[in-house]
Amino acid sequence: MLHVLPNPVPWYIVGPLMGLVVAAMYAVTNRHLGVSGSYVQLVDAARHRSIEVWRLWFLGGIFIGGALVALLGESPQAGLNYGILSQHISLGALIPILFLGGCMVGIGARWAGACTSGHGLTGCSTRSTGSMTAMATFMVTAVGVTWLLHLLTGGSI
Repeated sequence: MLHVLPNPVPWYIVGPLMGLVVAAMYAVTNRHLGVSGSYVQLVDAARHRSIEVWRLWFLGGIFIGGALVALLGESPQAGLNYGILSQHISLGALIPILFLGGCMVGIGARWAGACTSGHGLTGCSTRSTGSMTAMATFMVTAVGVTWLLHLLTGGSI
């Protein structure tokens, strides 16, 4: 690893950049930015349906950017370690749990009409009541699950 990038990149750099990207998307394309919409485009491409090619480039950029951060920065997320959960759950048990959780997030994103980034970045920036409600639900659920895990593990998580 080259250790070129700080981990994490400071909020005061990433936050304004994300805001500028969202504003630029609306200014240039009048479209919102979200990951689940790009994934849907990938599925549509596999089904030989019409797609917005820029969304595939966006999705590919996420993967390439993640790989670059792992290579150029001091990323503790690189590898098969999944943080403190890896200390309490074996890798063999963790893989199906994470897979099931990912499926549930995907179903929830489609049901809610967008993913957390779509609601949080673009929906809330346009003052969408549905996105504000979705983000509040995401946050309350995250806090509740965290408290539940903390309680079930006797405070070790």
